[in-house]
Amino acid sequence: MKKNAYFNWSSGKDSALALNYALQSNEFNIQYLFTSINGAFNRVSMHGVRTELVEQQAKKIGIPLIKMELPEMPSMEDYEKIMLEKLLFFKEKGIQDTLFGDIFLEDLRKYREDKLHSLGITAHFPLWKKDTKEMILDFLQLGFKTIVVCVNEQFLDQSFVGRVIDEQFLADLPPNVDPCGENGEFHTFIFDGPIFDEPVTFEIGEIVYKTYPKPKTEDSCTETPNEYGFYFCDLIPI
Repeated sequence: MKKNAYFNWSSGKDSALALNYALQSNEFNIQYLFTSINGAFNRVSMHGVRTELVEQQAKKIGIPLIKMELPEMPSMEDYEKIMLEKLLFFKEKGIQDTLFGDIFLEDLRKYREDKLHSLGITAHFPLWKKDTKEMILDFLQLGFKTIVVCVNEQFLDQSFVGRVIDEQFLADLPPNVDPCGENGEFHTFIFDGPIFDEPVTFEIGEIVYKTYPKPKTEDSCTETPNEYGFYFCDLIPI
């Protein structure tokens, strides 16, 4: 019997590939996609994608979308309180399993597993520890199409944002950048592939530069930058 589950949907390529693997495994009945939204801007957290486009993704995938709306700069206490409300919703629906597109981040995986275990929800990670070079090639061979919507200026310059990932994009990446951006180098928006009934359509809008405070640590020194800079490419629904 298939396990009823919800899928943690970021709107990007890792989520899309993990969802594809989960659907192909025939192990899970994915009842919902679950996405965090920045309520102040009505956009996907971190990716900066308009909520309307994520809603189009879910519609064309054919799985209902559940949104978790967060304040602009939520505290951990705020985040966990809002998350708990959503998790209790899934529990009430009889869901005891969930899936993530994480690949490498051990601390994040442990945090997710510990929090979910306390509620009787089991976390699954279809992409865990897979080789990212092989994974991105598999992603392209399967026919997925994704566009880079955010880059971290510590790793990539503005020229990489707004590009569709293909073999030339991968060849242009500096050697210190993971081909899947697993270290936060870039984020993407998936708009076509085998999980979609039809492509999500959009126009490319302006590129915006934003900075965010760097978390303070005991070994921080005044000579290092105290902000992170990111380039965002706006996608406009058609």
